[in-house]
Amino acid sequence: MNKPSDTQLLQRLVEKKSHFLDEISKVIVGQTEILDHIIIALLCKGHTLLVGVPGLAKTLLIKSTADLLDLKFRRIQFTPDLMPSDITGTEVIEEDHSTGKREFRFFKGPIFGNIILADEINRTPPKTQAALLEAMQEHKVTTAGTTYTLEEPFFVLATQNPIEQEGTYPLPEAQLDRFMFNLKIDYPSRNEEVAIVQSTTGHGDAALANVIGREELLAFQDLVRRVPVANNVVEFAVDFVSSTRPKSETAPEFIKEWIDWGAGPRASQYLVLGAKAKAILDGRPSPDIQDIKDLILPVLRHRVLTNFNAEADGLSVDDILMKLMS
Repeated sequence: MNKPSDTQLLQRLVEKKSHFLDEISKVIVGQTEILDHIIIALLCKGHTLLVGVPGLAKTLLIKSTADLLDLKFRRIQFTPDLMPSDITGTEVIEEDHSTGKREFRFFKGPIFGNIILADEINRTPPKTQAALLEAMQEHKVTTAGTTYTLEEPFFVLATQNPIEQEGTYPLPEAQLDRFMFNLKIDYPSRNEEVAIVQSTTGHGDAALANVIGREELLAFQDLVRRVPVANNVVEFAVDFVSSTRPKSETAPEFIKEWIDWGAGPRASQYLVLGAKAKAILDGRPSPDIQDIKDLILPVLRHRVLTNFNAEADGLSVDDILMKLMS
Protein backbone atom coordinates (compact mmCIF):
# COMPACT_ATOMS: atom_id res chain seq x y z
CA MET A 1 0.00 0.00 0.00
CA ASN A 2 1.39 3.39 -1.04
CA LYS A 3 2.16 5.87 1.71
CA PRO A 4 -0.18 8.90 1.48
CA SER A 5 1.37 12.19 0.40
CA ASP A 6 1.41 15.20 2.73
CA THR A 7 -1.35 16.79 0.65
CA GLN A 8 -3.53 13.69 1.09
CA LEU A 9 -2.78 13.61 4.81
CA LEU A 10 -3.72 17.28 5.12
CA GLN A 11 -7.04 16.68 3.36
CA ARG A 12 -7.74 13.65 5.56
CA LEU A 13 -6.95 15.67 8.68
CA VAL A 14 -9.45 18.39 7.71
CA GLU A 15 -12.12 15.70 7.21
CA LYS A 16 -11.25 14.02 10.50
CA LYS A 17 -11.48 17.32 12.39
CA SER A 18 -14.97 17.93 10.99
CA HIS A 19 -16.01 14.38 11.92
CA PHE A 20 -14.49 14.80 15.40
CA LEU A 21 -16.46 18.00 16.08
CA ASP A 22 -19.70 16.43 14.77
CA GLU A 23 -19.30 13.41 17.05
CA ILE A 24 -18.31 15.27 20.21
CA SER A 25 -21.22 17.70 19.75
CA LYS A 26 -23.46 14.75 20.74
CA VAL A 27 -22.25 15.17 24.34
CA ILE A 28 -20.54 18.59 24.47
CA VAL A 29 -22.54 21.73 23.70
CA GLY A 30 -20.53 24.70 22.42
CA GLN A 31 -16.89 25.07 23.55
CA THR A 32 -15.76 25.03 19.90
CA GLU A 33 -12.65 27.13 20.56
CA ILE A 34 -11.63 24.91 23.50
CA LEU A 35 -12.05 21.80 21.33
CA ASP A 36 -10.00 23.37 18.53
CA HIS A 37 -7.17 24.08 20.98
CA ILE A 38 -7.26 20.53 22.37
CA ILE A 39 -6.97 19.12 18.84
CA ILE A 40 -4.05 21.49 18.14
CA ALA A 41 -2.30 20.39 21.35
CA LEU A 42 -2.80 16.72 20.44
CA LEU A 43 -1.20 17.28 17.03
CA CYS A 44 1.71 19.14 18.66
CA LYS A 45 2.26 16.51 21.39
CA GLY A 46 1.53 19.24 23.91
CA HIS A 47 -0.15 18.96 27.31
CA THR A 48 -3.13 21.13 28.28
CA LEU A 49 -4.35 22.73 31.49
CA LEU A 50 -8.09 23.45 31.64
CA VAL A 51 -9.17 26.03 34.21
CA GLY A 52 -12.84 26.44 35.03
CA VAL A 53 -15.40 26.33 37.83
CA PRO A 54 -17.10 23.01 38.64
CA GLY A 55 -19.92 21.81 36.40
CA LEU A 56 -18.59 23.01 33.06
CA ALA A 57 -18.02 19.46 31.71
CA LYS A 58 -14.22 19.59 31.79
CA THR A 59 -13.95 15.90 32.72
CA LEU A 60 -16.63 14.84 30.23
CA LEU A 61 -14.88 16.78 27.47
CA ILE A 62 -11.57 15.00 28.14
CA LYS A 63 -13.18 11.55 28.46
CA SER A 64 -15.12 12.08 25.21
CA THR A 65 -11.93 13.14 23.41
CA ALA A 66 -10.25 9.89 24.48
CA ASP A 67 -13.25 7.86 23.26
CA LEU A 68 -13.18 9.53 19.84
CA LEU A 69 -9.45 8.88 19.46
CA ASP A 70 -9.57 5.19 20.43
CA LEU A 71 -6.78 5.70 22.97
CA LYS A 72 -6.19 4.33 26.46
CA PHE A 73 -7.76 6.75 28.91
CA ARG A 74 -6.64 6.99 32.54
CA ARG A 75 -8.02 9.28 35.22
CA ILE A 76 -6.06 10.38 38.28
CA GLN A 77 -8.08 12.17 40.95
CA PHE A 78 -5.58 14.41 42.72
CA THR A 79 -6.07 14.62 46.50
CA PRO A 80 -3.91 15.90 49.40
CA ASP A 81 -2.94 12.33 50.39
CA LEU A 82 -2.00 11.15 46.88
CA MET A 83 1.52 9.71 46.73
CA PRO A 84 3.94 9.75 43.72
CA SER A 85 3.72 5.94 43.51
CA ASP A 86 -0.06 6.27 43.11
CA ILE A 87 0.72 7.92 39.78
CA THR A 88 3.78 6.11 38.48
CA GLY A 89 3.21 2.65 39.94
CA THR A 90 4.78 0.60 42.68
CA GLU A 91 6.94 -2.46 43.24
CA VAL A 92 5.53 -5.30 45.34
CA ILE A 93 7.07 -8.55 46.52
CA GLU A 94 5.55 -11.51 44.73
CA GLU A 95 6.13 -15.15 45.61
CA ASP A 96 6.41 -17.89 42.99
CA HIS A 97 4.31 -20.69 44.52
CA SER A 98 6.11 -23.42 42.56
CA THR A 99 9.61 -22.46 43.74
CA GLY A 100 8.91 -20.40 46.84
CA LYS A 101 11.19 -17.70 45.45
CA ARG A 102 10.27 -14.09 46.12
CA GLU A 103 11.00 -11.22 43.77
CA PHE A 104 9.93 -7.65 43.16
CA ARG A 105 7.39 -6.98 40.44
CA PHE A 106 6.48 -3.55 39.12
CA PHE A 107 2.78 -2.75 38.80
CA LYS A 108 2.22 0.15 36.43
CA GLY A 109 0.30 3.18 37.66
CA PRO A 110 -2.35 5.20 35.81
CA ILE A 111 0.34 7.32 34.11
CA PHE A 112 0.74 4.40 31.69
CA GLY A 113 -1.99 5.46 29.30
CA ASN A 114 -2.35 7.61 26.19
CA ILE A 115 -4.66 10.33 27.49
CA ILE A 116 -4.22 11.11 31.18
CA LEU A 117 -6.82 13.17 33.01
CA ALA A 118 -5.11 14.84 35.98
CA ASP A 119 -8.26 15.97 37.78
CA GLU A 120 -7.88 18.97 40.13
CA ILE A 121 -4.10 18.86 39.82
CA ASN A 122 -3.59 21.67 42.32
CA ARG A 123 -5.13 19.65 45.17
CA THR A 124 -2.03 17.50 45.73
CA PRO A 125 1.32 18.50 47.32
CA PRO A 126 4.34 19.51 45.19
CA LYS A 127 6.10 16.17 45.73
CA THR A 128 3.26 14.34 44.00
CA GLN A 129 2.85 17.04 41.34
CA ALA A 130 6.54 16.55 40.55
CA ALA A 131 5.89 12.88 39.74
CA LEU A 132 4.26 14.15 36.56
CA LEU A 133 7.27 16.27 35.52
CA GLU A 134 9.48 13.56 34.04
CA ALA A 135 6.53 11.84 32.40
CA MET A 136 5.28 15.07 30.79
CA GLN A 137 8.69 16.20 29.57
CA GLU A 138 10.54 12.97 28.80
CA HIS A 139 7.60 10.58 28.24
CA LYS A 140 9.39 8.24 30.65
CA VAL A 141 8.94 7.07 34.23
CA THR A 142 11.81 6.08 36.52
CA THR A 143 11.13 3.99 39.60
CA ALA A 144 13.50 1.90 41.73
CA GLY A 145 16.32 2.69 39.30
CA THR A 146 14.47 1.35 36.25
CA THR A 147 13.23 3.60 33.44
CA TYR A 148 10.02 2.75 31.60
CA THR A 149 9.12 4.43 28.30
CA LEU A 150 5.51 5.55 27.98
CA GLU A 151 3.51 4.53 24.93
CA GLU A 152 2.93 7.19 22.30
CA PRO A 153 0.88 9.24 21.90
CA PHE A 154 1.07 10.52 25.47
CA PHE A 155 -1.06 13.50 26.41
CA VAL A 156 -1.81 15.00 29.85
CA LEU A 157 -5.00 17.02 30.27
CA ALA A 158 -5.15 18.59 33.71
CA THR A 159 -8.08 20.41 35.29
CA GLN A 160 -7.96 23.12 37.91
CA ASN A 161 -10.67 24.91 39.87
CA PRO A 162 -9.86 28.67 39.98
CA ILE A 163 -12.17 29.63 42.86
CA GLU A 164 -11.39 27.19 45.70
CA GLN A 165 -7.94 28.08 47.01
CA GLU A 166 -8.19 26.55 50.49
CA GLY A 167 -6.37 23.23 50.62
CA THR A 168 -4.71 23.70 47.24
CA TYR A 169 -1.07 23.83 46.16
CA PRO A 170 -0.29 26.26 43.30
CA LEU A 171 1.57 24.60 40.45
CA PRO A 172 5.25 25.62 40.34
CA GLU A 173 6.38 27.59 37.31
CA ALA A 174 8.55 24.69 36.09
CA GLN A 175 5.49 22.45 35.85
CA LEU A 176 3.22 25.13 34.40
CA ASP A 177 5.77 25.67 31.62
CA ARG A 178 5.34 22.05 30.54
CA PHE A 179 1.74 22.72 29.53
CA MET A 180 1.43 23.93 25.96
CA PHE A 181 -1.92 25.60 26.61
CA ASN A 182 -3.71 27.10 29.59
CA LEU A 183 -7.36 27.11 28.51
CA LYS A 184 -10.04 29.03 30.38
CA ILE A 185 -13.48 27.40 30.19
CA ASP A 186 -16.22 29.97 30.68
CA TYR A 187 -19.92 29.64 31.45
CA PRO A 188 -22.11 28.64 28.47
CA SER A 189 -24.43 31.12 26.78
CA ARG A 190 -28.14 31.00 27.63
CA ASN A 191 -29.01 29.00 24.51
CA GLU A 192 -26.12 26.60 25.11
CA GLU A 193 -27.21 26.06 28.72
CA VAL A 194 -30.78 25.33 27.59
CA ALA A 195 -29.40 22.73 25.15
CA ILE A 196 -27.19 21.23 27.89
CA VAL A 197 -30.10 20.84 30.30
CA GLN A 198 -32.33 19.32 27.61
CA SER A 199 -29.70 16.79 26.54
CA THR A 200 -28.63 15.73 30.04
CA THR A 201 -32.04 15.34 31.69
CA GLY A 202 -33.50 12.89 29.17
CA HIS A 203 -33.06 9.18 28.54
CA GLY A 204 -29.80 7.45 27.58
CA ASP A 205 -26.29 8.54 26.75
CA ALA A 206 -25.03 9.23 23.23
CA ALA A 207 -22.64 6.61 21.86
CA LEU A 208 -19.46 8.06 20.36
CA ALA A 209 -17.77 6.44 17.37
CA ASN A 210 -13.98 6.28 17.02
CA VAL A 211 -12.79 8.98 14.64
CA ILE A 212 -8.98 8.78 14.65
CA GLY A 213 -6.88 5.70 15.37
CA ARG A 214 -3.53 5.63 17.14
CA GLU A 215 -1.36 5.18 14.02
CA GLU A 216 -3.27 7.86 12.15
CA LEU A 217 -2.79 10.35 14.98
CA LEU A 218 0.96 9.64 15.03
CA ALA A 219 1.06 10.27 11.26
CA PHE A 220 -0.74 13.61 11.74
CA GLN A 221 1.72 14.56 14.50
CA ASP A 222 4.62 13.88 12.11
CA LEU A 223 2.87 15.95 9.42
CA VAL A 224 2.79 19.01 11.71
CA ARG A 225 6.59 18.87 12.02
CA ARG A 226 6.95 18.94 8.23
CA VAL A 227 4.79 22.05 7.72
CA PRO A 228 6.96 24.91 6.37
CA VAL A 229 6.92 28.27 8.17
CA ALA A 230 8.02 31.60 6.70
CA ASN A 231 10.86 33.38 8.52
CA ASN A 232 8.74 36.46 9.25
CA VAL A 233 6.17 34.29 11.09
CA VAL A 234 8.87 32.71 13.29
CA GLU A 235 10.45 36.11 13.91
CA PHE A 236 7.08 37.60 14.93
CA ALA A 237 6.58 34.82 17.50
CA VAL A 238 10.10 35.21 18.91
CA ASP A 239 9.90 39.02 19.02
CA PHE A 240 6.51 38.97 20.75
CA VAL A 241 7.68 36.51 23.42
CA SER A 242 10.87 38.55 23.92
CA SER A 243 8.79 41.70 24.46
CA THR A 244 7.10 40.07 27.49
CA ARG A 245 10.45 40.09 29.34
CA PRO A 246 10.97 43.25 31.47
CA LYS A 247 14.73 43.28 30.85
CA SER A 248 14.39 42.97 27.07
CA GLU A 249 15.30 45.99 24.95
CA THR A 250 12.07 45.54 22.98
CA ALA A 251 9.81 45.50 26.07
CA PRO A 252 7.55 48.56 26.32
CA GLU A 253 7.41 50.54 29.56
CA PHE A 254 4.14 48.99 30.75
CA ILE A 255 5.73 45.54 30.61
CA LYS A 256 8.56 46.74 32.84
CA GLU A 257 5.98 48.25 35.19
CA TRP A 258 3.54 45.31 35.42
CA ILE A 259 5.57 42.14 34.72
CA ASP A 260 8.12 40.41 36.98
CA TRP A 261 9.03 37.54 34.64
CA GLY A 262 8.35 37.09 30.95
CA ALA A 263 7.91 33.92 28.90
CA GLY A 264 10.84 31.70 27.93
CA PRO A 265 11.83 30.10 24.60
CA ARG A 266 9.35 27.24 25.04
CA ALA A 267 6.57 29.79 24.47
CA SER A 268 8.05 30.69 21.07
CA GLN A 269 8.33 27.01 20.16
CA TYR A 270 4.72 26.30 21.08
CA LEU A 271 3.44 29.40 19.27
CA VAL A 272 5.06 28.26 16.03
CA LEU A 273 4.13 24.60 16.46
CA GLY A 274 0.56 25.51 17.34
CA ALA A 275 0.30 27.86 14.36
CA LYS A 276 1.44 25.04 12.06
CA ALA A 277 -1.23 22.71 13.43
CA LYS A 278 -3.88 25.42 13.27
CA ALA A 279 -3.07 26.13 9.62
CA ILE A 280 -3.33 22.52 8.42
CA LEU A 281 -6.53 21.97 10.42
CA ASP A 282 -7.97 24.83 8.35
CA GLY A 283 -6.67 23.18 5.16
CA ARG A 284 -3.84 25.68 4.64
CA PRO A 285 -0.30 24.47 3.83
CA SER A 286 1.53 27.06 5.96
CA PRO A 287 0.71 29.37 8.92
CA ASP A 288 0.68 33.15 8.95
CA ILE A 289 1.11 35.81 11.64
CA GLN A 290 -2.62 35.78 12.48
CA ASP A 291 -2.29 32.12 13.51
CA ILE A 292 0.40 33.18 16.01
CA LYS A 293 -1.80 35.97 17.36
CA ASP A 294 -4.75 33.60 17.81
CA LEU A 295 -2.66 31.39 20.13
CA ILE A 296 -0.90 34.06 22.21
CA LEU A 297 -3.30 33.97 25.18
CA PRO A 298 -3.49 30.18 25.73
CA VAL A 299 0.27 29.76 25.19
CA LEU A 300 1.52 32.72 27.25
CA ARG A 301 -1.00 33.37 30.03
CA HIS A 302 0.64 30.82 32.37
CA ARG A 303 4.20 31.79 31.43
CA VAL A 304 4.07 35.49 32.32
CA LEU A 305 4.15 36.55 35.99
CA THR A 306 2.59 39.87 36.96
CA ASN A 307 3.73 41.94 39.95
CA PHE A 308 2.03 43.97 42.66
CA ASN A 309 1.66 47.01 40.37
CA ALA A 310 -0.52 45.03 37.95
CA GLU A 311 -2.60 43.68 40.82
CA ALA A 312 -3.03 47.18 42.25
CA ASP A 313 -4.18 48.43 38.84
CA GLY A 314 -6.65 45.51 38.54
CA LEU A 315 -4.91 44.01 35.49
CA SER A 316 -4.75 40.31 34.63
CA VAL A 317 -2.10 38.62 32.47
CA ASP A 318 -4.66 38.43 29.64
CA ASP A 319 -5.25 42.21 29.86
CA ILE A 320 -1.53 42.90 29.56
CA LEU A 321 -1.00 40.46 26.68
CA MET A 322 -3.95 42.00 24.81
CA LYS A 323 -2.45 45.45 25.29
CA LEU A 324 0.89 44.15 24.00
CA MET A 325 -0.84 42.74 20.91
CA SER A 326 -2.65 45.99 20.10
